[in-house]
Amino acid sequence: MGILKKLFMLDISEIKTIEHDVLIVGAGGAGLSSAIEASSHGMSTGIVMKSLLGKAHTVMAEGGMAAALGNVDKRDHWKIHFRDTMRGGKFLNVWRMAELHAQLAPERVRLLEEWGAVFDRTKKGLINQRNFGGHRYPRLAHVGDRTGLEMIRTLQDHGIHQGIETYMECTALDLLKNEKGKVIGIVCMWRETGTFIIFKAKAIIFATGGGGKAWDVTSNSWEYTGDGYALAYEAGAELMDLEFNQFHPTGMMWPLSVKGILVTESVRGEGGILLNSEGTRFMFNYIPERFRSETAETEEEAARWLSGDPSARRPPELLTRDVVARAINEEVKAGRGSKHGGAYLNIATQRSSEDIKKKLPSMYHQFKVLAELDITKESMEVGPTCHYFMGGIRVNADTAMSSVPGLFACGECAAGMHGANRLGGNSLSDLLVFGYLAGKKAAEFAKNNANHSDFDENQVRKIILKATEILNRESGANPYLLHEQLEQNMQMNVGIIRTKDELVKGIDEIENIKEEYKSVKAKGTSQFNPGWHEALGLRNLLITAEAVARAAKFREESRGAHTRSDFPGEQKEWLNYNIISKKGVDGKMQLNKVERPSANPELVRIAESSIEDLENEIIEERK
Repeated sequence: MGILKKLFMLDISEIKTIEHDVLIVGAGGAGLSSAIEASSHGMSTGIVMKSLLGKAHTVMAEGGMAAALGNVDKRDHWKIHFRDTMRGGKFLNVWRMAELHAQLAPERVRLLEEWGAVFDRTKKGLINQRNFGGHRYPRLAHVGDRTGLEMIRTLQDHGIHQGIETYMECTALDLLKNEKGKVIGIVCMWRETGTFIIFKAKAIIFATGGGGKAWDVTSNSWEYTGDGYALAYEAGAELMDLEFNQFHPTGMMWPLSVKGILVTESVRGEGGILLNSEGTRFMFNYIPERFRSETAETEEEAARWLSGDPSARRPPELLTRDVVARAINEEVKAGRGSKHGGAYLNIATQRSSEDIKKKLPSMYHQFKVLAELDITKESMEVGPTCHYFMGGIRVNADTAMSSVPGLFACGECAAGMHGANRLGGNSLSDLLVFGYLAGKKAAEFAKNNANHSDFDENQVRKIILKATEILNRESGANPYLLHEQLEQNMQMNVGIIRTKDELVKGIDEIENIKEEYKSVKAKGTSQFNPGWHEALGLRNLLITAEAVARAAKFREESRGAHTRSDFPGEQKEWLNYNIISKKGVDGKMQLNKVERPSANPELVRIAESSIEDLENEIIEERK
């Protein structure tokens, strides 16, 4: 009996159904933080993940988590962290989210320490903090260059004592809603067996990360297929500012088998310098005017910073990631790139071999094993790699709920916190802060919805039919080849520097791939079938890629990580708008230019204050 015939005869009651008050999709730092918080409110809590517990992308965030603890420099304060975040995001951040993050990050980091995180220490025994790009003071609490791994370990160890249920290697397919449009559950599939499972929940939190696997050169692992964006979009939620994709300036360039793998910013935080093929420390030539008052403009001045002089200004290698990535790109275009089309990152001449191995153990190991290169003696070849989404699901700053009732989002899959460009280290503290807030508000929402809603069986049948059609076809397009076409298209036409002509070409190619995807075919049965999984993930990548490309074409300016060479520079008018993407009634993607709400005047004052005025204000407050 064919799969289609079986489906029409399918008794939905035969599919296992599990009920939770709060269900989280994604088991990274944001997902675990939200699960811990929801569970602490007495909610039955479950986490669905398509990989294994402990393998979330959070482990790749190596440099540290940003929080104004003031352990290394007592002048640090949430107001300065907030100011840095807004300026790094080119003032397109959701003001309230940036405020909440700066205010709550220190207590969430200290709580992580209470739960057992083993941070590096100052001589006084306090949590140590390091410098990072865009941050005024050393602000990143760290564990060598394995901070994300320690964060995941700590959250997991704490979470298991609260009775949280985990569902590993389980792929989320689509959300279920009731007649009022509220999210009431989700249909998933066990990756190993290909069997389906239904989760009923009073509130669902997406903590699914980004969609970097749409690009050919990316630091993202296979899990990053834009699942949260696509599932939310299909359910009617709004996506916001998808044009802002961060290309981390330092990904590995060689060998080709590891191209794009992240080289943590903590290499530069510990004093690493960028050199071109002529041996010139080129970042001094790329300091934007707005940063000149805060950034070292000479090598001598930068050397004072490296020696620990508290009055020294930041070296230009620690400018925001968009600035550094574009600088490397310009050097390559000018013919001064490294052997394999990047730049040279040197830490060997700046730190002792013992220091490097102690403070950057993962980087030492990574280059030794993958590139047969000793970073204590040689320079690394690095270049821009697609790394992070600043845009995502549009959520309320205080509740983390999307425009669809009952659907919450946090971490990288939620929009607003980082604006047009994310500062390094803000991602991990973002996971702690907004994971906590999403868990808290989802628990409150679930408490106000005492009973689980019954789902429409036809919704379930439709979702399963859509998934199994891929297996049932006699022939069709190869999902791996379609994914490769998408990666090449996004790399060439929706990359670090964008033009209208390229974006139009990119959108046309996405439409062609979407048409081919309608007949995509995975060979074999539903058990142990990676081709099927590839095809299911490709649907989400195509939605994500289309939203990025169309938003990038819509925003006719250059701001933060979004660079339009045909519209150079920031345009004041565009600062007033977010670009919202939503599925139209005709099934096509609709984009709108939506005016941003007015900001709190006090927050505007803080963000626009000079650093000297703000520091004096903080001194007065502390008296």
